Amino acid sequence: MGVTVLVLSGIVVLAVGGCVCVVWAARGGPRWVRAAAATTLAAGELVRKAERKDRRRNQSESSGDE
Repeated sequence: MGVTVLVLSGIVVLAVGGCVCVVWAARGGPRWVRAAAATTLAAGELVRKAERKDRRRNQSESSGDE
């Protein structure tokens, strides 16, 4: 259980840090902040695309059962 909490805490810290970088970059932060913000936004886009693909696959499976 301790390792799981540690991993999840790390993920939360990275997500919050990424959000902070996106806001800071929008206000004209340093180059490393803009790079971190771009990485965060790209990761978010990949998650959204994977979610859409999974949703489409689940819809096609459920419509095939009817």
